[in-house]
Amino acid sequence: MSTELSIEFFPPQTPEGMAKLKAERARLATLKPAFFSVTYGAGGSTRERTFAVIREIAAEGFDAAPHLSCVGSTKAGIREVLAQFRAEDIRRIVTLRGDLPSGMAEAGELRYANELVEFIRSETGDAFQILVAAYPEWHPQAKTPEVDLQNFVRKVKAGANAAITQYFYNADAYFHFVDQARALGADIPVYPGIMPIVSFYKLSRFSDACGADIPRWMRRRFESYGDDVDSIRAFGLDVVTGLCEKLLTGGAPGLHFYSMNQSALTLEIWRRLTGTAKEAAK
Repeated sequence: MSTELSIEFFPPQTPEGMAKLKAERARLATLKPAFFSVTYGAGGSTRERTFAVIREIAAEGFDAAPHLSCVGSTKAGIREVLAQFRAEDIRRIVTLRGDLPSGMAEAGELRYANELVEFIRSETGDAFQILVAAYPEWHPQAKTPEVDLQNFVRKVKAGANAAITQYFYNADAYFHFVDQARALGADIPVYPGIMPIVSFYKLSRFSDACGADIPRWMRRRFESYGDDVDSIRAFGLDVVTGLCEKLLTGGAPGLHFYSMNQSALTLEIWRRLTGTAKEAAK
């Protein structure tokens, strides 16, 4: 199978976390991903830690794609970040609106992701490949699915090259979103975001907060396992692998894994899909 793979990390808070991430990343590097992305805290709160991970990834010979959010930032601050990216030969950015940091009342000079995309293009031309977020089950803060779809189209028309979705477990939601976006002229690659399932409790809590739907049949099955960690893991692997197969068979351009800084589940899913994870999965 030939398909594009990318993997996301978050910047650890401690030296021990950085060392652990380096070891997990080495295992995932055997899959030869197109790039590793690194998240960026609200208002740039993890900026230096994000840069530290990005520098490590680049030093290891892989393409690094830092996230960049605009809420709570100034144009001057974003301009400075872009200059640093260019100085360090970063050529891919995941652009987001981001969340307003706690205690901050003003959104900043750029309020929405489409404005950030437009600003990056006006400042740097085609220096960066710009990726944006997509929400097949629509953003929880959008008034309607139609409003959310129009927001996505605005990001594409502002100059986005590709999109990565919020994670989901309903393949039909993804295909419907892509069809609707294309009908409105937003014809860019949309990479499904894939969340391996480590813990149903954590997944349920996080999904409720971010608006990602867990289908009822999945919830009922997970709940039936109680505290049986092995059964939860096995069922989660089957569900996510099946989802990936359906997405790729249906024409998805690739997969973007939310690794949560762990390698085992992503490696196993990729091994099942391709048979190429080899010894790294052990």
